[in-house]
Amino acid sequence: MFDLIVIGSGPAGEKGAAQAAFFGKRVALIEREPVLGGACVNTGTIPSKTLRESARHFAGFGELGYQSAVDVQVKTDVSVQYFMYRKDLVVEKEWERIATNLRRHRIERFAGLARFRSPHEIIITSNSGEETVLEGDKILIATGSSPYRPTTVPFDDQSICDSDTILNIGRIPKVLAIVGAGVIGCEYASIFAALGVEVHLIDGRTTLLPHVDREIVRVLLGELQNRLGVILHLGVDVDSIVKNDSNVTMTLKDGETIHTDQVLFAAGRNSNTAKLGLEDAGVKTGNRGLVLVNEHYQTNVENIYAAGDVIGFPALASTSMEQGRVAMCHAFDLRYKTHVAALLPYAIYTIPELATVGMTEEECKMKGIACGAGRAFYRNNARGLICGDTKGMLKLVFEKSTLKLLGVHIVGESASELLHTGMMAMQFGGTINAFIDSVFNFPTLGEAYKYAAYDALGSLTLKPKTLPGQEPAP
Repeated sequence: MFDLIVIGSGPAGEKGAAQAAFFGKRVALIEREPVLGGACVNTGTIPSKTLRESARHFAGFGELGYQSAVDVQVKTDVSVQYFMYRKDLVVEKEWERIATNLRRHRIERFAGLARFRSPHEIIITSNSGEETVLEGDKILIATGSSPYRPTTVPFDDQSICDSDTILNIGRIPKVLAIVGAGVIGCEYASIFAALGVEVHLIDGRTTLLPHVDREIVRVLLGELQNRLGVILHLGVDVDSIVKNDSNVTMTLKDGETIHTDQVLFAAGRNSNTAKLGLEDAGVKTGNRGLVLVNEHYQTNVENIYAAGDVIGFPALASTSMEQGRVAMCHAFDLRYKTHVAALLPYAIYTIPELATVGMTEEECKMKGIACGAGRAFYRNNARGLICGDTKGMLKLVFEKSTLKLLGVHIVGESASELLHTGMMAMQFGGTINAFIDSVFNFPTLGEAYKYAAYDALGSLTLKPKTLPGQEPAP
């Protein structure tokens, strides 16, 4: 009998288990794969970001002005694994870190496929077919998600792949077609284009990343097309995908035909719930297997919780960790973490990198908030010039009447790292004056916050004597 049974060892499962164990609960963790870490460590986040770093390295030579001295050309017969030389090291370190964390918290590990027998009972089936039954007071479902694979697409995981299997292809293709221009599709489009691949990015929607600030997206769009040479096919769906002896023929619904070496289908994900036997526990699910939860990450069955990708958006490792912690604090009435922070940082690891937190100008206008914006460009920043990023931009969105910071949106080098400075100012209700009053190291990209704030003040039409926080002139 356990106080808690956790199914899955990804970010939500690991942190949820550790949170409960930290407060003295007896915890069991079940993992069906032979290694820990879930998709984050083994098939998605860590491997794909490793590939991105290699691609970014090669793509960056031209910007730094080395083109007259260095000629970088990617061999077409080289495998993707060749460019991921650090992946194995990083993954092994993550396995070690997670295993150490579980041991430190005295969490008992079980290997095998888990399924519910009742709301409090889990049957574990090992690879040899042996069954073990665990009983738990509380249960946390943290089984993650897998790429959506429609039956109309003839996947073979070599010429036609999903976002997991694309990392195992035998060689770098000459031509790659990507179906789906969401976060994953845009990331892989920029990565492979940077490696010299002819990339076709296809989506039925007419715009990229509609949830991101439009001005930031325009910079990304320009870089994808002008610098990396990505060929966009927006506002058109795929009619058919046919495998041939030497390539794949893709026909779009507007009649255009694309002949490609490989296809990456990156149009959504499914929750990993099909084999859990949720019906035997009475747990309700939604579209594509999503486990339905309330604000405490509690399912319709009182003692069963779910967190991470298995419950859907935002499906980020960072938020999944916090969801797991908050869920367990509620489950055991720990009165420690009562909610996930309202401000969630969001990073998209394209080339260039995007990061965003808070409201966009478009959202402010929809909600009737009188807002302003201040911008700082990497081309006017000494560190930006040093690192060769002339297209980068940092944008602050603020409330005109109070100067309160409402949103931060960045495209360019280290965007995901820079974002946290603005997020912390927002977390404490700060204004853009927080950056004007601060001293930043020079030369740094972080200094862009100060100049974006100056630009924001300069955009105001109010006279100085009526600026917020100042007394009227005598």
